[in-house]
Amino acid sequence: MRKKSVVCVASAICIAAAACGCASEEEDIFTGEMPELPAWQANLDAVNPSVYTNIDDLDLEPGTYISVIGKAENTPYWQQVKAGVEQAAADINERLGYSGADEVKVLYNAPAEGEDVDEQVNILDEEMSRYPDVIAIASIDENASSVQFDLAVENGIQIVAFDSGNSYQGIQCTCMTDNAAAAEEGASRLCEAIGDSGEVALFVHDSVSGNARERADAFTEEIRTEHPDVTVAETIYLDQMDQLKRQAAAEELGVSAEQLEQWSEAASGLGTEAENTDNAAEKESGESGEISISEEARTRLEDIDAIAAGMSNEETAAYYLGKHPDLKGCFGVNDETVRLAAQAVKSLELTDAVTVMGFDAGKEQIDALEDGSIDGLVVQNPFGMGYATVVASARTVLEIGNEAVVDTGYTWVDASGLENESIRAMLYE
Repeated sequence: MRKKSVVCVASAICIAAAACGCASEEEDIFTGEMPELPAWQANLDAVNPSVYTNIDDLDLEPGTYISVIGKAENTPYWQQVKAGVEQAAADINERLGYSGADEVKVLYNAPAEGEDVDEQVNILDEEMSRYPDVIAIASIDENASSVQFDLAVENGIQIVAFDSGNSYQGIQCTCMTDNAAAAEEGASRLCEAIGDSGEVALFVHDSVSGNARERADAFTEEIRTEHPDVTVAETIYLDQMDQLKRQAAAEELGVSAEQLEQWSEAASGLGTEAENTDNAAEKESGESGEISISEEARTRLEDIDAIAAGMSNEETAAYYLGKHPDLKGCFGVNDETVRLAAQAVKSLELTDAVTVMGFDAGKEQIDALEDGSIDGLVVQNPFGMGYATVVASARTVLEIGNEAVVDTGYTWVDASGLENESIRAMLYE
């Protein structure tokens, strides 16, 4: 009876399989082996919510156009953002079976030379004239493009933000690192490394972007509230470097900050009559009645500008760090600033005495971790950020809902963790 039952069951299964058309030589058979995961899977796993790495429901119309505008073109960080953008586009088109003119078009643009606000706004204008379905932008200046955004929305072009927050109220979604949490951790790690006391310097890439402001504010607030014996003795903004160079040059020539400001205003015609009157000893009246600076002051101003023009960013940073003989640490809030901090400390021959930490992990930073000139890094997830940005943009086009903020993740790395596979997956050498 047992054999008969088995035969009957087996027959029934075969008949059912045949009736359903399920028995096929081409059918995938589970062999017990898991499919190989892509090399970037760890980057996608770091994104929260995970739906922003899922393309299964993104049934976009053929020819949909997503414009992605970054802050820079060729740095390791932005190359990884671009790679994530392009991978998401490729995955979407493969799933939908689109090719040629039917492909979902996802185009990455960015300023060619660094974080240039004017060039980014020009790119935004050009992209708007092409009428994409959505624009995703990493705003260099969080307040720079509200007029363009209003015009875009009026023309049915929605706005997504990534990498950096934006003050515009109509943003559909923002994909970025939790800047506050990352900067707080960086501050805590730095304070621990210097024994929770002493002076530190903060290097910030600009004074206008949302992520720079958030990181700088969180770093200083963490130190103020949790590490009372640590002082932020110097904050250096890279977009104010020309001003810092002039100030350093003036100090070298014995010119006070007040004199430099007054002479500069008078030379440019911005000084008020009251100010000019108060400083008449250094000014003379022209035939038209206008007040101008004296020839001696003008000559000294020219000398200041000549010295400033010959100063490199590294020399300038080293000058300001050198004002603090008790300096114990430096922190840079992006890749460029942490490299500059390390270079300035090295030029002062203080690598063994001053701890340098910061954000991002391109090849130069990893090399510096290995040789000890950088002591620790907050590693962001630019590939995952680029991928999530395309998903958020697609969801915007399809009107299927978005989170206000997508956390693209970060991790901490020091020299001891460089061989950790999960950490190495997040590096962008």
